[in-house]
Amino acid sequence: MAATPLIVFDVNETLLDLETLTPAFERIFHERSAMRMWFANLILYSEALTLAQVYVPFTEIGEAVLQMLADAHGIRISAQDKSDLTDRFATMPPHPEVPQALTKLNAAGFRLFTLTDNLLEIQGRQLEQGGIIDRFERRFSVDAPEVRHHKPSRGAYEYVETQLRVPPEDLFLVASHTWDTLGAVAAGWGAALIKRPGNDLLHVGPQPTLTGDDLGDVADQIIQRFG
Repeated sequence: MAATPLIVFDVNETLLDLETLTPAFERIFHERSAMRMWFANLILYSEALTLAQVYVPFTEIGEAVLQMLADAHGIRISAQDKSDLTDRFATMPPHPEVPQALTKLNAAGFRLFTLTDNLLEIQGRQLEQGGIIDRFERRFSVDAPEVRHHKPSRGAYEYVETQLRVPPEDLFLVASHTWDTLGAVAAGWGAALIKRPGNDLLHVGPQPTLTGDDLGDVADQIIQRFG
């Protein structure tokens, strides 16, 4: 691992508060757990399509999973419902500690980047709305023509290495999903897992370098370890 690695952030749930979608899903499905069921299936089918060597943009998978769950539960999804969910997903606010933690990392001399399954324009809108887009030097998406594999495919991480012209050991992922840290560590990166509610370690396979309860905790550990 480099003395001062380049820090690459996942976006959805890692930086932005996915729970803000819960009321809309609860209204549509009459079930508070519906948002988590949708997101888990979104990740499942993005990975299944990648394994099948079929690329579909993340937003299209999200819409298809929404319709699949609605059909399975006998629920009609209106155009207004879809529009409401799309707008909420694109404008999720950062978790409360995120802006200060990013500022702290910037001030400590770390170069910050993002890597997401989302389209680059959606990611940009999210970070712009959240007021944190200026914290990042560059932003990356698996939708780039050179990738078109969803994380945790090796190609997603390799794309960042190629674009930044650095070896894997110079990169460090921060994410709140074990499947993402697993992919990064398997690719030779360091990684930190933020154990946000509902997310925790999987005690098989490649393990993250460090863990924390929120981004403030993780930022402090990164600075102490590498700064």
